[in-house]
Amino acid sequence: MNEIRYTMQGDYNLPNLTMPEQPEVSLGRYAQMRRKFLREHHKVRYYNLLTSCTLTEHLAETEQRALTMEETLTKQMAAKEGITESLKAADMMSWVRKMNNLRNRVQEIVLKEVVFA
Repeated sequence: MNEIRYTMQGDYNLPNLTMPEQPEVSLGRYAQMRRKFLREHHKVRYYNLLTSCTLTEHLAETEQRALTMEETLTKQMAAKEGITESLKAADMMSWVRKMNNLRNRVQEIVLKEVVFA
């Protein structure tokens, strides 16, 4: 085990502790929402993940799960509701309306099931 070194701060000896370097990962919107949710509503879990250096890994996993679920649900629901390329060719505005509605519903499901779970 490494020897712990201390620095004198006023009347106190404080340990020189540093966290190991973590790889720089670009986090998408779902990961950022998850981090904010944990920081505001589950502080103990947030700080446990942060101090064990697994927060970035957790957020990257959450982002991946959310994107996969969003893509899968969008395809399944579009097929079930009959939103196809032929509808897009026939009536573009109707297709856009339906896809926007579908996308918003899917995002609400993903937020509830993955991000805020």
